[in-house]
Amino acid sequence: MGDDFVHLSVMPQETLDLLDLQPGATVLDGTLGGAGHSRLILEATAPDGVLIGLDRDHDALAHGARILATYGSRVILRHANFAEAPQVLAELGIDGIDGMLLDLGVSSYQLDQAERGFSFRADAPLDMRMDQQGGETAADVVNTASVEELILIFKKYGEERWAGKIARRIERVRQQHPLETTLELAELVRDAVPGGHVPARIHPATRVFQALRIRVNDELDSVARGVEQGISLLKPGGVLAVISFHSLEDRIVKNIFKHRASPCVCPPRLPMCACGKKADVDLLTRRGVRASEAEIAENPRSRSAILRAVRRLDVIGPGGES
Repeated sequence: MGDDFVHLSVMPQETLDLLDLQPGATVLDGTLGGAGHSRLILEATAPDGVLIGLDRDHDALAHGARILATYGSRVILRHANFAEAPQVLAELGIDGIDGMLLDLGVSSYQLDQAERGFSFRADAPLDMRMDQQGGETAADVVNTASVEELILIFKKYGEERWAGKIARRIERVRQQHPLETTLELAELVRDAVPGGHVPARIHPATRVFQALRIRVNDELDSVARGVEQGISLLKPGGVLAVISFHSLEDRIVKNIFKHRASPCVCPPRLPMCACGKKADVDLLTRRGVRASEAEIAENPRSRSAILRAVRRLDVIGPGGES
């Protein structure tokens, strides 16, 4: 791989401001990526703060180990999905963290590595796995899923209006030969979509590729579990910050944060609360934070980013536990 893992961290200062880290803090970066955010976190928590970095991508972990080597024992890296954070912390004997960051989606490095199959800018095997050590590839999905399953995937994860046409075209083509490469699938989608060959800002296969990537990596379920568990891992006063890059992710984050920040959820018609629910977080971002125009000019990928954060409250439950 070398040292070509290039990834610009999105909204670095805004993220640090929300995390509000102190020297000595223990922070979990659930999406290590290019380690840009992690390095800033280590600087903010110096001289003795600890950074636990997780990633499903071995390339990211290898890069992170090199970039963060100078911080020595203050850095702990693990190959894991951020939804597995509770197990990782349990194995490390850590019972609470002061902050957690999730920078969701695919990294610039992954997009730029043609052989990973995330992009159709170059011809490559239809892979799209963030963890290349196992699991279904995008080729497995397009060649074995039923037409009905493909339609659901493209609609649910890509919000693709032409899901039916694309799925039926895939079925016809794979009866002749399996679909194996990114350009093969991209051209199939272009042919299937009405007006697909008319020049447009967004390639007609963009939503299909997004949908397959989300399906292959089970991303939305990981987001839901990771955010819920992340809140529970925070010490009182700890902050969870999440950067999303498309509406499906952001909707999940926004709804979980809203629910956890809301007290009583009883129907309005009840004369008094019967649910006993208490808010266990405070919303730090009533509206999602977006990148500045200056950052967007330098890093166009940041245009779609939305940053949200919550602070864990010290809530005493019915059993007297926080």
